[in-house]
Amino acid sequence: MKVTKIETIPIRLPTRRVHQWASLTTPIGVYVIIKLHTDDGLVGLGEAPVLKDWGGDHGKYFGETPQTTAHIINDILAPALKDQDPRRFEAIHALMDRSVKGYPYAKAAVDMALYDVVGKALKVPAYQFLGGCFRDRISIAHSLGLMEIEKAIEEGLQAKSEGVKTIKLKGGVDPKRDVELVRRMRDALGPETKICVDANQGYPTPKVAVQVTKAMAEYDLLYMEQPVEGIDQMAEVAKRVDTPIMADESAWTVQDVVEIAQKKAADMISIYTTKPGGLFKAKKVAAVAEAAGLKCNVNGSVETGVGNAANIHLAASTAVVTFGCVVPVSTPKGARKKGIAGIYYQDDIITEGFGFNDGDILVSTKPGLGIELDEDKLKHYRLD
Repeated sequence: MKVTKIETIPIRLPTRRVHQWASLTTPIGVYVIIKLHTDDGLVGLGEAPVLKDWGGDHGKYFGETPQTTAHIINDILAPALKDQDPRRFEAIHALMDRSVKGYPYAKAAVDMALYDVVGKALKVPAYQFLGGCFRDRISIAHSLGLMEIEKAIEEGLQAKSEGVKTIKLKGGVDPKRDVELVRRMRDALGPETKICVDANQGYPTPKVAVQVTKAMAEYDLLYMEQPVEGIDQMAEVAKRVDTPIMADESAWTVQDVVEIAQKKAADMISIYTTKPGGLFKAKKVAAVAEAAGLKCNVNGSVETGVGNAANIHLAASTAVVTFGCVVPVSTPKGARKKGIAGIYYQDDIITEGFGFNDGDILVSTKPGLGIELDEDKLKHYRLD
């Protein structure tokens, strides 16, 4: 089996509501879908859920856009991968890294397509190449973007009624509002539902982050995610609070996780399929985190059903992923009668919605990523 060509298809999905966080300046859902073609007629699917303002700490990494992703794949990665055997995961990653430095989201899209097409060729789910299926249900954390407190409480209660056991609150803009939100959310949800806060690097100093986190502690906060920017600053917060700290923007690569562990900057790691450059490297990030005693969840950039299928295979195959995963319940329009749990878009480009029961996504056993594109919807939501 050989790679013959790679297509890039920019799309825009309509959102259910605005999903805003502290550093976001572009809407979610404007992403790039890829089709990796092979000489035996099989096609692998991948996705780059790119955001121009998503780039780690202090400009260490760089935001990507649909245009930059299309350029990197069309003009650099696709020519380099032509005639390569898609089953040689490590060799292809080495080839991509020699071809261009950085651009992990573009490489992640190719990586997903490799796992999809090889799974289809061998008629096994992608998770079989990632260690096998460790769990067949993925507990989700329903994420509430920056919104009015009353609306957040209303949506949190509805998600709880649909079986969600973890509610994630976005913060980092107004410390007083954040503490009030956690207090009122705890009162509304009761003691059983887990609550976590993600500041997306928003608090201006470690001192402010410490004050806010300590004020939230009495409301049984599961963890505070990325309160400040920078690993050294994260370490200042982590050593001064009892609430567990999760690293996200600070944790892209295995080297980042080693530094976080050495500096005791976090108690847990939010792993992505995309930040390290694909499923292959995400498993390495998870292994280093596990060796360092850092538990994980799987997070992302609110992918479509294509990229989210990769999220699910990563979570399903990785034992150290023990917290609720901040991933969508990918659902085409009309596939479910009612509900908002894990729903961020009005529609999707896949033919079937993900199985969902009592707050958990059910892991597909279909070959590859386990999804198929709805070509009519792909054409409808295509941008070029």
